Amino acid sequence: MSGARKPAKAITAAGGVVWRMRDGAPEILVVHRPRYDDWSLPKGKSLPYETRLMTAVREVGEETGARVAVQQRVCTVTYSVDEARKKVTYWSMRYLGGEFAPSDEVDEIAWLRIGRAHSRMTYPVDRAVLEDFDTSPVADSVILLVRHAKAGRRVEWEGDDDLRPLDDNGIEQAGALASLLAVFAPTRIYSANRVRCVQTVQPLAERLDLDVQVEPAFADEAYDERDGGTATTLLALAKPGQVSVVCSQGYTIPSLIERVGPGIRSSDTKKGAWWVLTVVDGDVIAADPYDPP
Repeated sequence: MSGARKPAKAITAAGGVVWRMRDGAPEILVVHRPRYDDWSLPKGKSLPYETRLMTAVREVGEETGARVAVQQRVCTVTYSVDEARKKVTYWSMRYLGGEFAPSDEVDEIAWLRIGRAHSRMTYPVDRAVLEDFDTSPVADSVILLVRHAKAGRRVEWEGDDDLRPLDDNGIEQAGALASLLAVFAPTRIYSANRVRCVQTVQPLAERLDLDVQVEPAFADEAYDERDGGTATTLLALAKPGQVSVVCSQGYTIPSLIERVGPGIRSSDTKKGAWWVLTVVDGDVIAADPYDPP
């Protein structure tokens, strides 16, 4: 149609609010880009078929050399760049270590307290991200609550349902989950006493050289029988500094989310989908859903 306005090109990107504790307060990692002579948070464009989460970890590593443990999703911001609309999602990332090497893209980094980092930012959008980060307490612990991957149809399995294994699609999902969940730097892995649940987190356990600890409390029938005991077992994992992965089933997970998750609109959890639970002082302050791979 003559004179019709072309839709703005969409650019998907992701980055991180990388932090470390110094003298009881967080410091934020900010970067200087010589091409633009600006100060910003590390971020970059997604590659084809790359999730925004993996983009964020990759870009932070490439720009700053930092090794990180992802925590909760902070926010998504949208703004115009030339004739395009750029959407950037940021995650909170606890700094684990690493070595910065100056490059043409980033020639300088700085660790600053939040107030100074806010002042250093060149663009209002970066300051808004820091404000969102600053409004939430730093997590004491993180729990990754995962529904087991695809395991075929129950009616087509002739054996004991506890022994029903992952199908080919589920095996592929489990491999993809290992990469996604690993960026949170899990310290412990738990599974309901179902073969398909154990198999879902086994690739992650092998990748991290951890054992899968079988916990019957996370099975569906245990949730019905324990009347809140499953939630108690889950929250007992939230020890300071610990990141726990829990693989469970399609009834237990939505029930747990509705019980412990604040302000959740939908607890629906497909096979291979997962939640990031942010725990502060024993309470879940955020429950963030992620689609299955």
